This record gives sequence, C-alpha cells and structure tokens, in this order.
Amino acid sequence: MITKELKAQVLSLNPIDKIGLVEMLLESLDKTDPEIEAAWVAESERRYAAYKRGEIQGSTLDEVKKRIRLCS
Repeated sequence: MITKELKAQVLSLNPIDKIGLVEMLLESLDKTDPEIEAAWVAESERRYAAYKRGEIQGSTLDEVKKRIRLCS
C-alpha cells in the first residue's frame, strides 16, 4: 500500500520526473518469467516443425480476421 508521504512526494514531482517514474514502473511490469518464456519458445518451435512437416495447416490473414470478428 502506498503511504500518504510517498503519494505526496510522487504527486509533487514535476511532469518530466512523473513520466520517468511511470516509465520505470511500466518497465518493471513487463518483465517476463523465464519459465513461461521458455515454454512459449518450445511451443512455437513445436508448432513450426509440425507445420513444416505438413501436419498442420497455416491460416490466411483473411481467415484470421474472420475468426477475430466472430469472437468480438
């Protein structure tokens, strides 16, 4: 929980420093979990290999757009 003192200090920053703080906080949220990243890499490699072997078909951009429209 943010203390009143910290909140007051943050709100008293000039706009440039506020932007820097926001950027820093957003970057801290963008860190990926190495295990999850490795799992996604392995899955994408598995799918690409299956595609290259002809075991799965690709989708055209138009097909993907139609599926997206159906979901929204």
